[in-house]
Amino acid sequence: MLTSETPSEKPTIALALGDAAGIGGELAVKILSDEEVLESARLVLIGDRRQLEAAAALLGTEIDLPDCDPDADVPASLMDLANIDPADVTPGEASKLTGAAALENFATALRLCAAGGADAVAFTPFNKYAMRLARPDYVDEIGFINAVTGATKDGREFNVLDEFWNARVTSHIPLSEVAGKIKEQRVLDSIELTDQTMRNAGFTRPRIAVAAINPHAGDGGNFGHEDDREIAPAVQRAKEKQISVEGPLPSDTVYLRAHKGEFDAVLSMYHDQGQIAMKLIGFDRGVTLIGGYPFWIATPAHGTAYDIAGQGIANPNATKRALLLAAKLARQGDLVPADAASRASAIATATAEDFTAAR
Repeated sequence: MLTSETPSEKPTIALALGDAAGIGGELAVKILSDEEVLESARLVLIGDRRQLEAAAALLGTEIDLPDCDPDADVPASLMDLANIDPADVTPGEASKLTGAAALENFATALRLCAAGGADAVAFTPFNKYAMRLARPDYVDEIGFINAVTGATKDGREFNVLDEFWNARVTSHIPLSEVAGKIKEQRVLDSIELTDQTMRNAGFTRPRIAVAAINPHAGDGGNFGHEDDREIAPAVQRAKEKQISVEGPLPSDTVYLRAHKGEFDAVLSMYHDQGQIAMKLIGFDRGVTLIGGYPFWIATPAHGTAYDIAGQGIANPNATKRALLLAAKLARQGDLVPADAASRASAIATATAEDFTAAR
């Protein structure tokens, strides 16, 4: 367990409420009573108080969460955006309303962190379909983060399960387009980013396995040429840069080897190649971590769970792990406690823009 700290010594995490038709409000309410999380970080929840109160009523409890106040140093507070009425939400049903509120919450959390009002960002699960209803050009979190923060270089998603990481060369694209995206330089860039991000997270020299894209790593060209022509040369170039990396390794065994401790990370070629393995190994423990930005961003690896929304049975374990990981990584940086004036300025910056400014 992480040691107890006074509020001023803790990192501050901006926790954006996710899709209101899913389990995000319930997860947030459960986290507010988790002593380990509150010992590890100060939370600033961002969303609609009514969403939290509805979730608390569902769970048969009450929340006593003060409004965010730059002069107060409290374990948890709320930046109430008053942007979604639970009476207008149908549990388990995606809508433009829930997508817009989730995006506004996320944008506000990102701006708060970028302005120095928090040390890391976290969010309860989003629903991409609902977010596209609100913003048709929305593809995924990376593009949205870039738009909100003005980032000029893409970050990257990692899946983290305890001390085991999974990275991707491609992510949210159709499977039919994957092979054409597997190019030597792109694979090398992904290896280097994985190595650097894990070093930033505290690994001295992470051991990275690169998964093959084809069955049996192409079997000498019998089952495709991407492994020999694109992936293997990228791995060799990474080795020449003193990165601890092996591959391409057959993907039907590489996750088993990593899970047994042979590697610290696997670099997959496409989204579900890694996601299926990681969720089978530990669905209720997995964390999605976004690195490559000035601050860390974390969320549970599972989705909005529309099928159990409104039933009060959501498991908060992955959300807890996301917050603990965000706090741990934030503490590895230079935490400089902000004074009240700086916090007030950051809050004003985070809430000054209309949501349309992030479109």
